[in-house]
Amino acid sequence: MKIEKVDHIFFDLDHTLWDFDKNSSLAFQMLFEKFEIGIPIEEFLKVYQPINMNYWKLYREEQITQTALRRGRLIDAFDVFKVYLPLHIIDSLSKDYISFLPINNYLIDGARELLEYLIPKYQLHIITNGFKEVQDTKLINSRIKNFFKTVTDSEQVGVKKPNPAIFEHALEVSGADAGRSLMIGDNYEADIIGAESLGIKTICFNYHKEKLPDESIQVSELMQIKKYI
Repeated sequence: MKIEKVDHIFFDLDHTLWDFDKNSSLAFQMLFEKFEIGIPIEEFLKVYQPINMNYWKLYREEQITQTALRRGRLIDAFDVFKVYLPLHIIDSLSKDYISFLPINNYLIDGARELLEYLIPKYQLHIITNGFKEVQDTKLINSRIKNFFKTVTDSEQVGVKKPNPAIFEHALEVSGADAGRSLMIGDNYEADIIGAESLGIKTICFNYHKEKLPDESIQVSELMQIKKYI
């Protein structure tokens, strides 16, 4: 089933185009070497990743601050390994992690090919909850920024997906009409429900293999999107 009457396509960045998990793992390797932390990376990430996802959910829901997110996810993860670090070290780790994160810029399989397929036919945009200080660097270093007409991030708008205000802002700066727009993202709550609340069409990049409503258009690989648009 083709999705028709689309002029503008909005993408999430992390976990949708930019391979956050792989790049994050490499950043932690650099971080642990610098601070001489003797926890095996694979064991740490198994603990850290669900903790990080939970903190991001709280952050999206405006229940915690950016500082609480950056500190809490590390403190809680290290606590599992009975590693207790002073707050100034936690802050140094957090700061360096953010700096190291965009050094490696692996993309999700098929991301560049999909963008090259779409760019002749649509205007492409980014809507991200990521921190402004690193999102532009990710786009530049991964050599995909030139694909996008606009980049909307939660810090400049003051709210996060799924808040309708961030989608409204993205539509305004792009000159797009909600009814002729499409949102592609991996997070059902933030990307899909948020966009649909304004009448934007959606495709969920459901590589998590979560159970979604039957009516949702979903793909497990990015290049599968080609059959819909």
